[in-house]
Parts: sequence; structure tokens; C-alpha cells
Amino acid sequence: MFNKISELHKLCFPHRPWGADEFRDLKKSGCEIVASENGFIVWRTVCDEAEIISIGVHPDARGSGIAIAMLGIMENELKKAGVKKILLDVSAENTAAINLYKKCGFMENGRRPKYYDGIDAILMEKNI
Repeated sequence: MFNKISELHKLCFPHRPWGADEFRDLKKSGCEIVASENGFIVWRTVCDEAEIISIGVHPDARGSGIAIAMLGIMENELKKAGVKKILLDVSAENTAAINLYKKCGFMENGRRPKYYDGIDAILMEKNI
């Protein structure tokens, strides 16, 4: 499983791919991972908040609704667990992801200057 997710991550993020061991370590640390052939989402829950660690969709499958489906699966699981808020950060240059998150009800609530190799991170949250 972790090898397949790692290969997909490499296609999604070729400039900073994660290896199978990183996904294995995330799972061991308490993160949840949901994956399909063309997409994945990783999140961590602490008390009544969750943080999206990573989400990716195969470049050939982008725009097909996979990311929205993954976010929906995660949100349903979080609601069952009593989570009240989802947090994330995203590169200010990743307009496709920012638009996706806004479409799914996330709101910008801050920035981390130069967080991603000199590029600001936009902090977003959604109450559920």
C-alpha cells in the first residue's frame, strides 16, 4: 500500500516526493490515510481538530472530482469522531488547491510568510 501511495505522491509532487517509509511513519504516528488508484488524503486528528497533511490526485485525473470525494470521505469520518474543525496550509502559488478548498467551504485565516521555500503558506480552516 505505502509503495503505491508513494508512487502516486511522486507523480503529484515531483519536486518533493515522499517515500513509502514516510507514509508508513505517518500511519504509525496516528495519521489516517485514504487512497484510491488516482488519489490520496492524509490527515491527523488531535482532540476536536484535524489537520490535512497531504492530498493528491494523479495529474491525468485532476478535475474529475477525486479530491472533492477524498475531502468528503475524510469529513464524514471526522464528524463521526466528533471533530469540529479541519485545518490546512497550502502554497500561495497553488491556486487550483486554494480554489478547491474554498469550493469545499474552507476559509483563509492567516499566512506563514516564506514557508514553502520562500513562498507564503495560506492557512485555511473549516468548521464542521
